[in-house]
Amino acid sequence: MKRRSFVLAGLGAGGLLAAAWLRPRDHGQPHDTYFQALNQELKANGPMRPALLIDLDRLDHNIEVVRQSLARSGKQLRLVEKSLPAPGLLRYIGERLDTRRLMSFHQPFLNHDARLFPKADILLGKPLPVRSAQLFYERHRGPFDPARQLQWLIDSPERLGQYLALAQGLSTRLRINIELDVGLHRGGVHDTQVLGQLLQLIADNPQHLEFAGFMGYDPFVGMNLPELLGTQDELLAKVMARYQGHVDFTRQRFPALWREGLTLNTAGSPSYRAHEGESLSTEVAVGTGLLKPSHYDLPSLAEHVPAVYIATPVLKRTGALRIPALDEKSRLFSWWDVNQRETFFIYGGNWQADFASPAGLQLSEVFGRSSNQELVNGSPAVALGVEDQVFLRPTQSESVLLQFGDLLALRGGRIVERWPVYQES
Repeated sequence: MKRRSFVLAGLGAGGLLAAAWLRPRDHGQPHDTYFQALNQELKANGPMRPALLIDLDRLDHNIEVVRQSLARSGKQLRLVEKSLPAPGLLRYIGERLDTRRLMSFHQPFLNHDARLFPKADILLGKPLPVRSAQLFYERHRGPFDPARQLQWLIDSPERLGQYLALAQGLSTRLRINIELDVGLHRGGVHDTQVLGQLLQLIADNPQHLEFAGFMGYDPFVGMNLPELLGTQDELLAKVMARYQGHVDFTRQRFPALWREGLTLNTAGSPSYRAHEGESLSTEVAVGTGLLKPSHYDLPSLAEHVPAVYIATPVLKRTGALRIPALDEKSRLFSWWDVNQRETFFIYGGNWQADFASPAGLQLSEVFGRSSNQELVNGSPAVALGVEDQVFLRPTQSESVLLQFGDLLALRGGRIVERWPVYQES
């Protein structure tokens, strides 16, 4: 063989070896025992459309983790309604953790809360436009007493002035909780000058305004921030120093407003465990962490387990990936990547979620996204057929839980409850 031919042959063989080494390996696996049981249950008794699943056994585990934390800290728990937006789900958790405290973020849901949970203590989780508060009072019916059971969150003197005018117009008294900026920098009071203006306005109008406490939200304490920004203990110390400064100012300058039983709310799902060692706050807020979607895979929630999934059936199975206009030339994709040798069109799609089972499913960057019939690829090893279920793990709870109708609560892999979610009106 001539030297040139020998070299070219060597390069060709090396190129083929390199190409083979670079090709994606087979990531596919069939459903494990857990998801196969869910697959069979949903095929037999499910709605055969996209559904949101709550695993009660796993939820019970997370409830117990929270219960033990509360026992260590001695704090009360406030359930975050926006993250658990179904009355049945809130009732289930509230009964097991012995709490009637809710945090609401949306006027229509607030009206539902007041009607469905007439004995609840409700704190707003964000400052609402005064028109939203007015609509709440216009639509409120039932024994829930806002003057005793509801705290409006206020972040500025301007907004408090608007709420004062509302209270005067309604001839009622509003309980006012002041939002503190303890480090998140998403609004709220960050200096004693503004705090003094708020407290003075409350003190000057006792017939219409009542000081109810503070809220200081600090999720960043429990998140994976670079260590150069501070350890969890260091971040928490800064948070509580800011919180303590506002408390001290209020007690010293407005002693008549300070009393036992004020709501000193803090934390969130990522940071609630960090507050076990501090004694200033009286309660922690927890919501999403009880379900643990994928964005809450944090060291601070390591003891929690995923308890929420999306399930949707396979509508079509069409073989190797084929791209419109490329037609048979699309074979190159499946030749190169074994994980594109099966194509499935699922019912719905384009959710804030990651594939959970079977392992090895992937979206097509070439084909694009769809909320109607999303294309999903996998290798033959995923072993999916038409009407088998694909399971996804939401990245968050909040709005995702509202997209599927009734939540399906499962115990031991069987559907045991169907919980309607909150509606806008």
